[in-house]
Amino acid sequence: MPDKNFLWTTGRRKTSIARVRVNPGTGQIQVNRRPIDKYFLTEEHRNAALAPLAATKVQGKYDFFILCDGGGVAGQAGAVKLGVARALLELDPALEPKLREEGFLTRDPRMKERKKYGLRGARRGVQYSKR
Repeated sequence: MPDKNFLWTTGRRKTSIARVRVNPGTGQIQVNRRPIDKYFLTEEHRNAALAPLAATKVQGKYDFFILCDGGGVAGQAGAVKLGVARALLELDPALEPKLREEGFLTRDPRMKERKKYGLRGARRGVQYSKR
C-alpha cells in the first residue's frame, strides 16, 4: 500500500484551478510535472505563486506537486498561491495569523462579467452613427 503522508488542497482564481499536493521533503516544486521555473517563466508569476512560502519562511521543508487547469498564467499563479497557503495552514495551524495578515487565505472573488444582450460586451454599447 502506498504511503499516504501527503495532503491535497485546492486554490482558485478567475477561471483557474490549482490542485496542490504537499509532502515533507527537500523543497522540490513541480507545476504540471515541470519545474516551477520552466512553467512560470516570469519572476513576477513565480514570486506570486510562492509568496506564502517566503512569508512563512518554510522554503525547503516541503515538496509541492501542483496541477493547474484553466485560465491564463496570472490566474494560475494566483490559484497556486491560494492552494499553497491553504496547504501550509493545514500542515501548521500556527501559521494562520501570518497567512491571514498577508491576505493569502482570502479567495479573490473577481470574475469576468457576462455579456449582456444588445451590447457588444459586458458594458460596451454599439457605436453611435449620426447618419
